[in-house]
Amino acid sequence: MKLAIVILNWNGKELLEKFLPFVIKHSQEASIYLADNASNDDSVEFVQKNYPEVKIIQNNENCGYAKGYNEVLKQIDADVYCLLNSDVEVTANWLQPIIEAFNKHKNTAIIQPKILDYNKRDYFEYAGAAGGFIDKYGYPYCRGRIFNTIEKDAGQYDDVQDIFWASGACLFIRSHIYKELNGLDELYFAHMEEIDLCWRAKNIGYNVKYIGDSLVYHVGGATLNAANANKTYLNFRNSLFTLTKNSKGNLMILLFVRLLLDGIAAIKFLFEMQLKHSYAVIKAHFSFYYHLNGLLQQRKTIKNKIKYYEKTSIVLDYFVYNKTVYHRL
Repeated sequence: MKLAIVILNWNGKELLEKFLPFVIKHSQEASIYLADNASNDDSVEFVQKNYPEVKIIQNNENCGYAKGYNEVLKQIDADVYCLLNSDVEVTANWLQPIIEAFNKHKNTAIIQPKILDYNKRDYFEYAGAAGGFIDKYGYPYCRGRIFNTIEKDAGQYDDVQDIFWASGACLFIRSHIYKELNGLDELYFAHMEEIDLCWRAKNIGYNVKYIGDSLVYHVGGATLNAANANKTYLNFRNSLFTLTKNSKGNLMILLFVRLLLDGIAAIKFLFEMQLKHSYAVIKAHFSFYYHLNGLLQQRKTIKNKIKYYEKTSIVLDYFVYNKTVYHRL
C-alpha cells in the first residue's frame, strides 16, 4: 500500500518546527508531502533546508482547506491519502493499525484515529475525538465530545467502530474514492467539508471507521479558534450546505426545523452579548439562501442518499435532557 501523508500549510513555520519531526520519526511506511497554500513566511524554505525528504507542492494562492487539498492531491500518486493538519502530533506505531484496517475492511473508504487534546493530553480533542456522528437535523457531535462537553479518555473508546464522519484534522481516505467523489467541495473553503465528504462516500456504499489503536494529539483552533466569528459563520453555513446536498427525506420540513433551531442559537448568542456570533449565524443563512439553487442541483446528482446516522436530536438531548456524554444518548 502506497501511503501519502499530506500536510496542508499556510504560514505555519512554528507548527512545522514543533510537529513535523514527529511525523518523520513515526511514519517510515509513508511518503510525506507539504501542501503549501502560498505561504508568505519562510515555512517552505525551513522544510527545504531541514527536511529534504519531505516533498513540497505549492499552490499559487491560499485556496483554503478544500481546494488546497484538491489541487495538491491531483499531483500525488498513492493508494491512500492521509490529510493531516500541521498542528497534530503523531505517535509511535500510529500508522500500522490504519494500514491493517484498510487491508482487512475492503469496503472502508475513510478512517480516523483517536484524537486527544495536545494541551490536555488525557482528554479528547474537540475536532473529531473518537469519531463523528450527526443528528437528524445535521448537527455534528462525537464520541467523546458533544457541543462543548469533552470527555476524559479512560479507554472507553479503545475500539474499532463504524462512524458517520472522520475529522479533517487527521483523515485517511483511499485515493480512488477521493477521485470518484471529485474530492472536497471547494464551496466550503474550510470547516465541515470532511463531513460532506464522508456523507457522500456513505451515499455510494462505503464505510467510515474509527481505529482506537491509532493515537494522535491535536492542538485545535490553529486556523480559526472557537472565539472567531468567521468559524461560527462557516460552521452554520457549511452544515446547511451538507444537509441540503446529502440528506434523504422531506427536505423542506428538515430545513424549516433546522433554520428555526439556528435562529434560537442566534438569539442565545445575542443574550450572551456575543453580537458577532449572532450576526455570523444570520450571515450564514443569507449565504445559504444565495447558494440554495446550486445546492439543490447537486442534491439531484446524488442517487443513493441515506437519511442520517442517529434519529435523535442532539440539541434536545444535550440542552433539555442533560445528556452531555455519548454513552447517555
